[in-house]
Amino acid sequence: MSIWLWGAVLIAAVWAAHWGAERLGKPLRKLRSQWGLTQVAGASFVGIAAASPEIGINTTSAFRQVADIGLGTMLGSNIVAIPLLVTAAYIASRKAQLGEADQAEAGEDFESHRRHRQQRFMRINREAVTTQTIPYLGIVAVVALLTIPAPWRGLQPIDGWIMLAVYLVYLAQAVFRGRQAGQQTRWGKGEIEMAVAGVLALAIGAYFTVIATENIVSAIGISEIIGGLFITAPMAMLPELFATWSIARSGQITAASASAIGDHAVTMTIAFFPLALVTVPVNNFPLFVVNLAFVALVAAAYAVLIHWGTPEHGFKLWQVLALDSVYLIYLVAIFLGGLAV
Repeated sequence: MSIWLWGAVLIAAVWAAHWGAERLGKPLRKLRSQWGLTQVAGASFVGIAAASPEIGINTTSAFRQVADIGLGTMLGSNIVAIPLLVTAAYIASRKAQLGEADQAEAGEDFESHRRHRQQRFMRINREAVTTQTIPYLGIVAVVALLTIPAPWRGLQPIDGWIMLAVYLVYLAQAVFRGRQAGQQTRWGKGEIEMAVAGVLALAIGAYFTVIATENIVSAIGISEIIGGLFITAPMAMLPELFATWSIARSGQITAASASAIGDHAVTMTIAFFPLALVTVPVNNFPLFVVNLAFVALVAAAYAVLIHWGTPEHGFKLWQVLALDSVYLIYLVAIFLGGLAV
């Protein structure tokens, strides 16, 4: 097959994986409501569905012994997603329109939303930093501690078990800090069947995503980790980008922008696990360190820009552009620094 056909397979496979992930999203959102979790706290839990394509890709990469594709996807998606999702949420929030029923439910929040639109400001609940971003930075620090020092450099099985435990701690702090009264929910047979169909679509999509990436990087003549960073990772986040746009346009601004952190906390913990189980050496140590550093830097910039620069928590246009510039600096560091080899 030609590179163009494999490109088409990659696109179809990524969309199949995300279709499957969306079928899991509704059951998890119902559980969030049933357990009484806030939007921000719930994002830490619902992120399992959004990050499940990356989990599937990493599992398939480990199974097929091309773990560098999974490693590149894991790191690359965490770097590119936050700036692009915040940018999409900001643009969509300028166009957000609430119906009469939504306006009545929002009450004073609707007036605030209208005022923020006039001010070209996207308000973000401060919980997006305290409940998600700061613990997420702690997750990244643990990954660095487990994988960078020379005595235990790389991903090893014990690292995977440690990261699973770290995710449980992360989830617990988000749940207990954001607990409200739960709501009664009903589960239909059709919902369960769709969830099962979602799991199957997710598995098939993840498998062919890895197969397609293998063949594309072979045809182009680049390393598997570069293929994961700059081919699979951007493709894997496109459906998430469209979902963020839709959620932000509905007026759920914090949920739209904070989901990026919740999703990628899952990516750095649960999706880390299958790679660690098969033991992944770090073949290009400078590339790995730079990528891990930018994973932390992008999240730190997100937190800093929310807290400082405006009287309220959130983003004005200049802050969105400042966050985007972090990704541009990353590209310069990788390509002009000679690390993309």
